[in-house]
Amino acid sequence: MEGRDETITKHEQLLQHIEGLKIGTKISVRKLAKEMSVSEGTAYRAVKDAENLGIVVTKERIGTVRVEKKPRNISEQLTFADVVEIVEGHMIGGADGLNKHLHKYVIGAMEVDAMARYIDAGSLLIVGNRADAHSLALEQGAGVLITGGFGTSREVKELADTLDLPIFSSRHDTFTVASLINRAIFDRLIKKKIMIVEDIVNTRAKIHALKLSSTVADCKALADQTGQLRLPVIDEWNRVLGIVNRSDMKGLPDGQSIEKLLVRNPVTAGLQTSLASAAQLMMWEGVDFLPIVDRNRKLVATVSRKEVLQAMRDARKQPQLGETFDHLIWNGFADERDEEGRLFFHGFITPQMATDLGTISEGILTTVMTQAALRAAKDMTGNDFVLDNMSTYFVRPVQIEDPVTVMPRLLEASRRTCKIEIEMLHDDSLVAKAVLTLHSIEHG
Repeated sequence: MEGRDETITKHEQLLQHIEGLKIGTKISVRKLAKEMSVSEGTAYRAVKDAENLGIVVTKERIGTVRVEKKPRNISEQLTFADVVEIVEGHMIGGADGLNKHLHKYVIGAMEVDAMARYIDAGSLLIVGNRADAHSLALEQGAGVLITGGFGTSREVKELADTLDLPIFSSRHDTFTVASLINRAIFDRLIKKKIMIVEDIVNTRAKIHALKLSSTVADCKALADQTGQLRLPVIDEWNRVLGIVNRSDMKGLPDGQSIEKLLVRNPVTAGLQTSLASAAQLMMWEGVDFLPIVDRNRKLVATVSRKEVLQAMRDARKQPQLGETFDHLIWNGFADERDEEGRLFFHGFITPQMATDLGTISEGILTTVMTQAALRAAKDMTGNDFVLDNMSTYFVRPVQIEDPVTVMPRLLEASRRTCKIEIEMLHDDSLVAKAVLTLHSIEHG
């Protein structure tokens, strides 16, 4: 036990050492191991943990570098430094302005006089080998991205350095860099919307947990105090050993140790676990709360099913930011109801749904049927569901721009599960069919 404690202490010392390094310092695993008198394997694990904590990053051709930890509340705006990395650019001038945010980009496919109406402070001009446009953008407070790998004049470079406005070059063409920037913006919006455990727990609050030496009386008292029926049990170094259940204490003497009642190796989650994943974990395991642990399995917080579900409901009330692939696939489908009020969907097979051979992707059709089932189950029960299992049958091919109808039919439902049959039709002929079993995340 003492040896394990020493290893953990050394690991924490390594993390503290890395955290104490100056921002921008390059980190070598071999050098770190030598400086701290540890094996390279131990040093490597510490560097990877530091990367997960967001205090170092590893980039191709650059290596591992100490960086400022970004706050969890991800900014919706990109910095010029973000764009340089996204477009694989190289700096020409104005490097001191890399941390500034841009609020829009302008493609310079117009005369210089016309550009002036669209360029303002905080924007980014995307343009080719046109020094007059470069000067105009900088003078109006904008950064400049030069496409095609071109450079600029010495005067423009000096102007960028004077104004602390970045000017950088990318080998890609205008369409490619605009697409890369757009993708980065949407990815950031999606990440901002997805809530994680860290967003809803307070790691500085007192943690209610039992020790291995605790008694039945201790467990009952803590359960009554917190309202939690299941409680984590930790060792002297705050690592999670297991869980005890308040209901298992009935009829036992108050002085009895809880050790024999301990359920070891319980399911846990981390601070970076998404709330949807935490809800599914609790559903699958049939538990009402999760211990939240760090990478050393030390307890940092607990979260209840009620807290997770409430946070997910609140998140759904926020406006949709960015579009995931599921949203993009489903965008071409509309809801309708038949004479009896039953929900069904119709839409078109778009070119984006095809494979490179021109056939329709079975994966896309599966996604469409899954989305239809989840929406139908929500409509019928009011609950949110996750897919438990699915059987699919592909009956005949469909072509690009073919109209299809997706018909859900409820086979059976209970408080926790829902079985739905989905039929996809084209011209009243069956195209594909699926039977899906869904599990409600509202109930364990």
